[in-house]
Amino acid sequence: MTPLDPTGRPTRPVPATFLAGTSERAEAREADERRRADGPPAAETTGSGASGPEASGSDTSGSGAPSFGAPGSDVPSDVPADTPLGALRLPEAPLPPAEVDRLVSGQHHDPHALLGAHPVHGGTAIRVLRPFAERVVVETDQGPAELTHQQGGLFTGLLVGDELPDYTLLVAYPGGEPLRQHDGYRTPPTLGELDLHLISEGRHEQLWQALGSHVRTVDGVTGTAFAVWAPNAVGVRLIGDFNHWDGTGHPMRSLGSSGIWELFVPGLAEGTTYKYEIHTRQGWVLDKADPLARAAQCPPGTASVVTSSAYRWQDGEWMAHRARAAHHRAPMSVYELHLASWRPDLTSYRAIAEELPGYLKELNFTHVEFMPVMEHPFGGSWGYQVSGYYAPTARLGSPDDFRYLVDTLHRHGIGVIVDWVPAHFPKDDFALARFDGEPLYEPADPLRAEHPDWGTLEFDYGRTEVRNFLVANAVYWCEEFHIDGLRVDAVASMLYLDYSREGGAWTPNQFGGRENLDAASFLQEMNATVYRRCPGVITIAEESTAWDGVTRPTDAGGLGFGLKWNMGWMHDSLVYMSKEPVHRKYHHNEITFSMVYAYSENYILPISHDEVVHGKQALVSKMPGDWWQQRANHRAYLGFMWSHPGKQLLFMGQEFAQGAEWHHEQGPQWWVLDEQWPAHADHQGVRRLVRDLNRVYRDTPALWELDTTPDGFRWLDGGAAEDNLLSYVRHAADGTPLVAVCNFSPVIRHGHRVGLPSLGGREQLWEEVLNTDAETYGGSGVGNSRPIKAEPVEWNGQPRSAELILPPLATLWLRPA
Repeated sequence: MTPLDPTGRPTRPVPATFLAGTSERAEAREADERRRADGPPAAETTGSGASGPEASGSDTSGSGAPSFGAPGSDVPSDVPADTPLGALRLPEAPLPPAEVDRLVSGQHHDPHALLGAHPVHGGTAIRVLRPFAERVVVETDQGPAELTHQQGGLFTGLLVGDELPDYTLLVAYPGGEPLRQHDGYRTPPTLGELDLHLISEGRHEQLWQALGSHVRTVDGVTGTAFAVWAPNAVGVRLIGDFNHWDGTGHPMRSLGSSGIWELFVPGLAEGTTYKYEIHTRQGWVLDKADPLARAAQCPPGTASVVTSSAYRWQDGEWMAHRARAAHHRAPMSVYELHLASWRPDLTSYRAIAEELPGYLKELNFTHVEFMPVMEHPFGGSWGYQVSGYYAPTARLGSPDDFRYLVDTLHRHGIGVIVDWVPAHFPKDDFALARFDGEPLYEPADPLRAEHPDWGTLEFDYGRTEVRNFLVANAVYWCEEFHIDGLRVDAVASMLYLDYSREGGAWTPNQFGGRENLDAASFLQEMNATVYRRCPGVITIAEESTAWDGVTRPTDAGGLGFGLKWNMGWMHDSLVYMSKEPVHRKYHHNEITFSMVYAYSENYILPISHDEVVHGKQALVSKMPGDWWQQRANHRAYLGFMWSHPGKQLLFMGQEFAQGAEWHHEQGPQWWVLDEQWPAHADHQGVRRLVRDLNRVYRDTPALWELDTTPDGFRWLDGGAAEDNLLSYVRHAADGTPLVAVCNFSPVIRHGHRVGLPSLGGREQLWEEVLNTDAETYGGSGVGNSRPIKAEPVEWNGQPRSAELILPPLATLWLRPA
């Protein structure tokens, strides 16, 4: 925040010549007034009469440059005949000094009512605010006319005539040639009544097309339109590289009760950096980045950037297929990664696009999930403390570069999921916190505003405009960047008012409960809107509690998510796997308990970044035993995970069993795959297993077609705790089975009988389609190489069975031969 000292000087560092209200400026203005009173120097009383071509905001020095002394064709009759035409001053159209003071101090709500062209008695008043300018001339079809400086950089004049004239401005600054400019204060608002109505109703589902910055052509003039929501501000001005970060000459107008402030600036183009200078009711001056900016400076820069997309998508086939997708009855195997560290040597979206699609295709993943790509000030937050919700991070390139990455993945048949963070935002002064000097995006109640875990602020889900900001943002990523899925972070922290808060540190809802009813309603609205507008997109909740109906449709009272991370499965199964095999029998219920509630929601099984950081160890390092046993446990666990009901997600580096935790500055330990690394064959083996797990999974409908219904799963033996064994059968919609057997003991079991479903009239032969103990994966090579004949011996509730060899610490998949 930028307070004002008693002299009116803003405390942010700006060039001395741009400090409003200082004694230096006062002295400069007095000298300027004296100079103006003496009239122009003799050299300025003549001119060429050339008007020059219109070039908004451009320097007109050089041959053919317009001159201020050009005579007009009409001269008022009361002007003496011997008056030099170049010195002609039209009658002024002054404003009350108090109005000018409000205008130049940035506290006027409607500068357009004062500036620009306005019909008055006797003609048209022209008023132009150009601080630090020496002279301003208005050029019309009738010729040029110099305006008179009133005060504070306000130039005024009266043009005779009954009609509002078309005009351009010639503005001269000390030491420079005159610049030809269009006057943005003569234009109507760039937001229409429908925009304002939808915003006030909280139903502007394409809010980014109304607010933010947009290169537009208005009345034949090209420039950039700016609009920002700041309902508590007493004044808003635009600052940027185009005005030396001094907003005196660019006050914005308030569009009434909407709380929107708007300004069109001719000549500003793509690449312009800017912020909003917000004057608060408390007397503070805040420099804020645009909440709806679609591009931002690369951190540590914090300004917003005007951008326009010129990208031409080439994923039409993918998008048409996506619109018909039925995710719950389709394979989904997700590779999660942090874009900035997946390959630290790849420093741009386009460079990543050259490598990532091929890698994912090689490993047969169907989807990739990016940790948040929205702009964030601190890289160590991994993107989860967002400052620019509508801007892909500039660390890796432009928004169109990010579009290119998504497009390339689509053309390789890979779906793209992005983490989305509507649960909280950082307190950085330049971003959303106390945006207009008062709680705006956050609740006014401090007991609800502070997020206790991350030192951030929560959104006010009960405020119409805030909900609109977030709902439209979800739609934005799906429509503008063709994102196929949104994984919503920290949903549990949104749903409970007492989340991570001690007794008395939270405010109950209107019914005295702990549920955040506004957050639940917002999530319903977000999901319903995304599914209606973006066919084929799926939303995924990271929700760690037993909130009822997370994936139930909204019309049935649920939150409306497509999938939910199964945090219970993740926690319980990792607890089981971390135990020495001799102790696993005491924790057997933890590996089987997930099937008690497996169909209460639509689940995805996550081994995410959260499980391999902050002392939790990499996945292989969680496993007990020596290096061979750790890898065997790792492989057996992945075989169990891929055959368990639900989709699956694996974080980068775990596909080749790296031993170290992930660090956002270093990325995965790719070097362990190099031939020079002593254990490279072990890591290559695990990666081959993941490749084959995904291939067989994708080609086996029994593993995904009935994920969300009990008809797709049946235990064969879920109670063999003493032997650390699990066996179960998965079914496709047509009844085709796949049998999985997991031996979480380090001993080989010969002649272990397993029940097998009947294959009807077919020959009762089965084959081992996957064995995590295969030598190619780094295992011992124990298994069942020949076709397995099912005998007519009832076992495990099945009409047939067979005796199998179970390798140590391994998972087998069997399918009909």
